[in-house]
This record gives sequence, C-alpha cells and structure tokens, in this order.
Amino acid sequence: MKTFLKYCLQHITPVLLMLAGVNAVKGQSPAFVHVPAGEYRVGKKDYPMNPLRTVHTNGFDIAATELTNTDFEKFVQATGYITDAERLKNALVFEPGLREFRWLEDSTAYWRYPNGISRGDITSKMNHPVTCISYRDAIAYCQWAGVRLPTLDEWEIASRAGASTTYFWGDDLSQISTYANVWHGRDHLNADSSDQYMYTAPVASFKPNPWGLYDIYGNIFEFCEGRVSTDEKNSRVVHARGGSWWCSKNSCSFFNSVDIGRVKRGASFSNLGLRVVKKQ
Repeated sequence: MKTFLKYCLQHITPVLLMLAGVNAVKGQSPAFVHVPAGEYRVGKKDYPMNPLRTVHTNGFDIAATELTNTDFEKFVQATGYITDAERLKNALVFEPGLREFRWLEDSTAYWRYPNGISRGDITSKMNHPVTCISYRDAIAYCQWAGVRLPTLDEWEIASRAGASTTYFWGDDLSQISTYANVWHGRDHLNADSSDQYMYTAPVASFKPNPWGLYDIYGNIFEFCEGRVSTDEKNSRVVHARGGSWWCSKNSCSFFNSVDIGRVKRGASFSNLGLRVVKKQ
C-alpha cells in the first residue's frame, strides 16, 4: 500500500494540481496545464538548431490538447474569417501512394476539407485538431480568442514534463505508439491505419505525458513562436514542433522534444495546426 501511495503522490498528484487551473477562454473549451516558473533544460548536445541550454520561464498555462475543428469553427462563425488556403488555394494534402516527402497541392482543401473535397469533410471529425491553416490563420485565431502560440522553449518545456531525454519517457522510440498518432508504415506508398487512424485522430486519443498534455509527439505539427540560430537573417519562415500523423521513423521523425520544423508562414498543410497558451 505504501508503494501505491508513493506512486500516486509522485505521478498523479502533480497532474491533478496542474489541471486544477482549468479555465475557459473566449470560444474555446480545452483544459489548460500550468507549467510553474523556474529553470528548465532544453535542447540537445550537438544540435545546432536546438543546442543544449538552460532557460527560465515565469510560468505559463498551455492547452492540454491541440485546437479542434469545433474550436476553430466558433472563430469562423463569429468573424467570417477566410483562411489563406481558401484565398490562395494552395493547401498541401496527402494520399497513400505518394513517394516520400511528396504532397499534392489541392485547390479545394481548407480546414473544412483538410485533405480536399474528394477525401471528405470534417462533419464527423469535429473533435479532431484543426489543420490546413497557415501561421497567419493561427495568429488570427489567437487574437480573437485572447490566447497566443507557445514559444519554442515553452513548447519544449511542456513536452518534456521534467525529462532531459529525447522523449519524455527516455530515449527509446519503441513507446511512441502509446502516446502518439504517427505513421507506422515503412513508407507512404500504402495506407497505414495500424493505430486506427491514417490521418488525424480525435484529440486525447492516446496517453498524455506525465503533466497531462496530449498528442505532444503526434497527430499534427503545432505552430510555435520564436527563432532558431540557424534561421537566415530576415527569414520569413516560422516554426512548428511535435511531429504528425504523417511522420514516420523513415521520414521526418520529428516526433520528439528536440527537433524543430520550418514552414513558410502562408503555407497550409493537412498535418499542421496549433496548441494555444493563455495570455497573462
């Protein structure tokens, strides 16, 4: 019994305490996890884009889940907002059979049809993360909802949940299927639904990290704010983290706490969305 109580105090109580700060913000209903102020280790040795270092935070509240289609629809209904993918008709989508790293530009794709009209809409996927939105769209949502994107360091601190390893559970990739919706196939020539989902999954379908954050390493890449040392001067690229349903160990294995992705700020992908942070 003592052993069980010790486990609860060490592993369950911190999560409950962090979730105790749950609050709703405008048009949005996710729970928030409070990350306390303090010093945290981020990065990895010999990673030029994300070197090992200690950073300080004054504390922040980050959404436990990625922003859903339901959340984004409230924004569109309230404002009449038109996304970049609708205006520019340049969204990039995927279908099985494509060679590695090849995507299709689909003029019909946008957040309501994240893989193009021919591949269906989101009617039965309102609890899935919103995708096919650009960085500009993500910022527009945040301004309306009174929230913001996490910084690169905040995202990493939250994803690590106190760990210093590549994944919050250690350095062994084999546990990824427990915590993340990723691509398990050898390549992308054939559909992979071995974890029940080929594209996105409903948020919180997989186990959370020890601090109560879901889908950190999978489902969709998440926009973050900030620059990295390898960014060119005056570069307009933005960054996203966390891996996605498309990512596999043989291509774009960014489903970890170290790697940082780059994307043009006007680009819209069907594996890219956001997680928000409360404004102080």
